[in-house]
Parts: sequence; structure tokens; C-alpha cells
Amino acid sequence: MPAHFTPEAFKFLRGLKRNNDRTWFNDRKHIYETQLKAPMLALITEINEHLLDFAPHHIRPAQKIMMRIYRDIRFSTDKRPYKLNVAAWWAREGLEKTSGGGYYLDLNNETITIAAGVYMPERDQLLAIRRHLLDHHEDFRRIVSNKKFKAAFNEFDGRKLTRAPKGFPTEHPALDLILHRQWGVSTHLPTGRALLPTLAKDIATHFRLAAPLVDLLNTPLTPKPRKPLF
Repeated sequence: MPAHFTPEAFKFLRGLKRNNDRTWFNDRKHIYETQLKAPMLALITEINEHLLDFAPHHIRPAQKIMMRIYRDIRFSTDKRPYKLNVAAWWAREGLEKTSGGGYYLDLNNETITIAAGVYMPERDQLLAIRRHLLDHHEDFRRIVSNKKFKAAFNEFDGRKLTRAPKGFPTEHPALDLILHRQWGVSTHLPTGRALLPTLAKDIATHFRLAAPLVDLLNTPLTPKPRKPLF
């Protein structure tokens, strides 16, 4: 049966928002496990099957793609122990521990967020993408100007700089893209879509449209295969 959620999942998230503490969560952990974690893992597995066609290098076991609900509060003044969503991140093979391009899914009590691209890249990745865009900005624009792409995603906000980064030309046709500090797109679906058996297909359709963008951004970040010695 296609993966989807039940109203009980959203009831749990609403309760967690009001009672973000360990006692409340532990008393209802079985609800989280059965109504949120298990359906999310099943959903990821189903989406992985779709990714075989257009993003095979982003497939990993569902347990590694699903993000933890536990917040890292070690260095935060906000000591609430739990996130208010269930989320997944499809990193590219070889870039799992970095901020390379990937696909993101977030389900909370109010909306479903679908996103793709590069967010919070490391310094060397930021430099590599900017250099790549100097020569491939036309490819980037061709992807994001596609009619189906524009209909599926919101216009991206790249957290722009106010001036050209050091070492880059101040006058270049790619300057508007070089000013960005991240490159990605997103959209939101109503939570009611999470209750339908078409959920995985809906998400995969968006991921497929974003695949050329993710691939372009990952090109300068992906380790090149070694040439044989003989």
C-alpha cells in the first residue's frame, strides 16, 4: 500500500507543540513510532524507488535519510528537546557529511515543505559553485525558467550579498547568481496531501523537476573518478 500518514500523526504534532518536554513525549512515544516514524520511513523508501530514474546517487537506506526528531540543545539557549516536524534529506553520494546539493522533505502540523538545492554550503563549496556558475549561468537560468519548474516552485531567495565576493568580477552576466550564498527552491503543499496514497508520487514529481538544478550545483563538488593507471 502506498505510504501516507493519518490524522493521528497531526494530532501528535499539535500536542508536541503545546507540550515540548520529555515526559509528554515518552508517554506517547509509541504514537510517534507508529504514526510518524514508521510512515515516514515507508515514504522515503517509496520515494527512493522513484529516484532510481533520475537521482540514483541520492539513494540511501531510509534510516539514514530521515532526520532525527531530537534537537541538539548543547549550545542553544532554546532547551526544548524536540523538533516539531519529521524531515528527510537526500544527500548525494560522497557529500553526505557536507552541504552539497540534495532533496529535502519536511512535514509539520501546518504544511508539507518540498525543497531542493544547496543550503548553507561550506566555504570551499561556496567558492566552487560560484566559479562554476561563471561559466554555466546560462544553464542555471535555462533550468529555473522552465515553465513546469516555475509552476512547481517558489522563486528562490539566495541570501544575497550586497557586493561581489572577493576575487569575482563586479561586472559579469552571472553576477546576480554569484551574489547568492545558497541556491535552492521550495514549495509548500497542504497537510491534507499527506493523507493521500499519492503522497510519494507528488513529492517525487517535484524532485524530478529539480534534479537538473541539483545536478548542476553538485558538479563542482563531486569528487572526480580516478583515471586508471594503465
